[in-house]
Amino acid sequence: MPNQPLGTRNLSRPEFIGLAAAIMALNAIAIDVMLPALPYMGKDLGVTDENERQFVVSAYMIGFGAAQIVFGPITDRFGRRAPLFFGIAIYLICAIAAIFVPSFWVLLGFRLLQGIGAAATRVVAMSVIRDRFSGREMASIMALVFMTFMVIPVIAPGVGQLILFAFSWHYIFLFMTVLAGSIGVWAWFRLPETLHPEYRRPLSVRTVLEGFRMVFTNRSAFFYGLNGMLLFSGMFGFLIATPQIFQGIFGLGPLFPVAFAGVALFMAGAQFVNSQIVRRIGTRRVTHFSIFGYIACGAVLLLLSLGSPSFWAFYVALMVMQVFFAWASSNMNSLAMEPLGQVAGTAAAVFGFMQTVGGAVIGTLIGQQFNGTLTPNAAAWMTMGILVLLSTLVAERGRLFGVGKEYQAAPAVAE
Repeated sequence: MPNQPLGTRNLSRPEFIGLAAAIMALNAIAIDVMLPALPYMGKDLGVTDENERQFVVSAYMIGFGAAQIVFGPITDRFGRRAPLFFGIAIYLICAIAAIFVPSFWVLLGFRLLQGIGAAATRVVAMSVIRDRFSGREMASIMALVFMTFMVIPVIAPGVGQLILFAFSWHYIFLFMTVLAGSIGVWAWFRLPETLHPEYRRPLSVRTVLEGFRMVFTNRSAFFYGLNGMLLFSGMFGFLIATPQIFQGIFGLGPLFPVAFAGVALFMAGAQFVNSQIVRRIGTRRVTHFSIFGYIACGAVLLLLSLGSPSFWAFYVALMVMQVFFAWASSNMNSLAMEPLGQVAGTAAAVFGFMQTVGGAVIGTLIGQQFNGTLTPNAAAWMTMGILVLLSTLVAERGRLFGVGKEYQAAPAVAE
């Protein structure tokens, strides 16, 4: 397979952003598009316990989170394209197989495998961004990719519901198959091999362990990666409690999806703003400012939770906090990847594993503290913000709002 497939020489910046976002979106689609179908799937496959239906999502997330550790060193050895298409192939096969499953437990097995295939998409998407860009430009690209990616949770459940109006839940997996196949074809003809031959690393135990050592011993990279996990923990704790907050506390009823979609769209808009200001002000300055803003909003929400806040007081404070979350989260991913260009695949795998698995575990513990008030979530947001600040101080050796060292992107692959 040639390093530079036909048609990639003129891959524009907007197309690269769209393609990277589409590759990452395969993961979000595999979760969000099927949420409306869970009751129907459970009924058809004989699942009587409503909570067991959640395993359809959990099984996928376990495979997705754990397999990233494996795909990281593989992409640093064989390049970005081959592992990407291998992962998409697994994703497609499992989506097709899920249409014909005879039982719920077989479905869970295919969902676990589908998550393993999807792990390649996350690792490769992050790696190709680091391969091609560095510094403020990388942070801007990352923000735009995350902006596009964040629109998916808004659209996907509605798409799933539209499919269910006309067809059975099996057609959701067919939709997933067609979409993944289309994105795979797009990537096949347009995505170049971005890993320079000089950066390819042997796939041996010693080399793999050396790659992990480089990630874990780089102070700045590791602690910014840890920050991403802490921020995602607070967000995940909120996500699993959103029905109880929006419907239970504020009684929104059928307006809950509208309020939730508003949050996601606002975050997407914040990422667009971030992509513009980070190129002028600098990644670290925007990130560090966002940390303090995040903590301040957490404190406001905690104070509001001690009384009986109106929905709009809560919602406005939440929206402002999500601006700072959006800025901090994507920029921290950039700062974590920045010094590790030679092991970008391994770095993307480690940070992806930390944020997916670690964030989900901590976030679940946060969600379990829900007591009918906003206090547990508000306290978690403020606590996570303070921990992120402390971690950032370690990463930056106590100095905030600096510019940082400039790194270069990998040299272009020879055509």
